[in-house]
Amino acid sequence: MKRMKGGEEVSNDSSSRSPPEARKKVRKQVSEDPHAVEATKSPDHDWALLPQELLLHIFQYLPLLDRAYASQVCRRWNQAFHMPELWRCFEFELNQPASSYLKATHPDLIKQIIKRHSNHLQYVSFKVDSSTESAEAACDILSQLVNCSLKTLGLISTARPSFMEVPKSHFISALTVVFVNSKSLSSLKIDDTPVDDPSLKVLVANNSDTLKLLKMSSCPHVSPAGILCVADQCHGLRELALNYHLLSDELLLALSSEKHVHLEHLRIDVVSENPGQHFHTIKKSSWDAMVRHSPKFNLVMYFFLYEEEFGPFFNEEIPVTHLYFGRSVSKEVLGRVGLHCPRLVELVVCANGLRPLDEELIRIAKHCTQLSAIGLGECEVSCSAFVEFVKMCGRRLSQLSIMEEVLIPDHKYSLDEIHWEVSKHLGRVWFPDMMPTW
Repeated sequence: MKRMKGGEEVSNDSSSRSPPEARKKVRKQVSEDPHAVEATKSPDHDWALLPQELLLHIFQYLPLLDRAYASQVCRRWNQAFHMPELWRCFEFELNQPASSYLKATHPDLIKQIIKRHSNHLQYVSFKVDSSTESAEAACDILSQLVNCSLKTLGLISTARPSFMEVPKSHFISALTVVFVNSKSLSSLKIDDTPVDDPSLKVLVANNSDTLKLLKMSSCPHVSPAGILCVADQCHGLRELALNYHLLSDELLLALSSEKHVHLEHLRIDVVSENPGQHFHTIKKSSWDAMVRHSPKFNLVMYFFLYEEEFGPFFNEEIPVTHLYFGRSVSKEVLGRVGLHCPRLVELVVCANGLRPLDEELIRIAKHCTQLSAIGLGECEVSCSAFVEFVKMCGRRLSQLSIMEEVLIPDHKYSLDEIHWEVSKHLGRVWFPDMMPTW
C-alpha cells in the first residue's frame, strides 16, 4: 500500500511484504529490543502463574478431555485440575460408539475421578444412550460412590430402553449405595428406571430432611403407596414429577393434609403407550383440597394421548396452570379447557387438525384470565379471531409463539396486516414464527 507524505509516495513495507517476511521482521525487531525481551520473561506473562481462582474459572468451561490435556501443561495447572471445587458438578457421558452420537467420558478419566474426587462430587448426572452396556456402566460407577455426599442426582436416557433393560437387582443395589451414603440429597431425577417402593423407603430413611425435588415419570415398579411414603416423610418436598398412573385421589388428599408439605410444582406426564389405553379420573374435590392447602402451587401437565383417549379429562374444573399437548388434540377438548381451566397460565398446542379454533381460542381468552403464554403449531385460526384473542388478553401475553401457517387470512386481515394489529394490542413489535420455539 502506498500513501502520500509531503507530496512523495511512500511505501508501507510492513503491509507490502509477504506474511512470512513480515513475521521475520517483527521477530528481528523484538530480538533487538531489550525491553521487549524483558517483557516476554516477565512473571506477568507467565501462564503458569495465573491465580488458582482464575484457573478454576477457566477449567470449568473446558470439556473434560480438554481439561485433562490442560492439566499436563505444568504443575500448577495439574493442581488446579484436582481442586475439589472443580468436581462438585459433573456429568458422566456413557455410550457405545457404534450406537450413539454422544462423546463418551474416557474410561481412564472415570477411574481417576472416582479414585480422587468421589468425596467431592455433589451435583452429578449420568447421560446414557439406549444400549444396556451404557446403563450398566452407569450402575457400576454409582456403586463405587461410597464416599460421596451427593446433593443432586440425575439419570438421563437419551433413548429408551437403557436403564429399564438393566437387571433390576443391579440397578437397585447401585442406587441404594447413593441413597445410604449421601444423606443430603435435595434433587433426584430418575425417569424411566426400575426403581421400586423398597428403594424409595431407603431414600426416605436417609434423605427425608433434605429432599426437595423428586422426578420419576415412567417408573413402572413404583406404586402410589411408594409416593405416599415419600410425601409423608419428606417435609421439605417442594416439587414432584410423576406419571399419571401414580396420581390418585388418595395421594392428593394426603398431600393436602400434610401440614409440613407445601408443593410449589406438581408435574404430571399423561402418556399413552398404546392406542385406546384407559385412564382413571381424578375427582374435583381432590383438586380443590390441594388448592386450599397450597393455593399458589403450579400444576404442570404434559399430554401425549390419542384423540379418543381424552374422555376422562377436562370434564370438571381442574387447577392446571401449564398445559402442553404433544399430539393432536380435538376442538372439543380445547373447548373444555377453556371452560374448566381458570388457573391456566401457559398453553401449548402442537397440533389440532384442519378445523379452525376460532371459538375455542376466544373461550380460552374469556375464561382463562391468567393466561400469559401460548404456542400454536399445526392448527388453524382465522386472522380476525386471532386479533380478537390478543385484544381480549391484552398486554398480559408475555409470550406469543404462533406459526405463520396457523393464521388464515380473511375479509378483515391479511398476513401482511396482522402483525401491525397484534403489535398494537401487545404494546410491542410482534411477528409470526417461522418455526416452533417451544
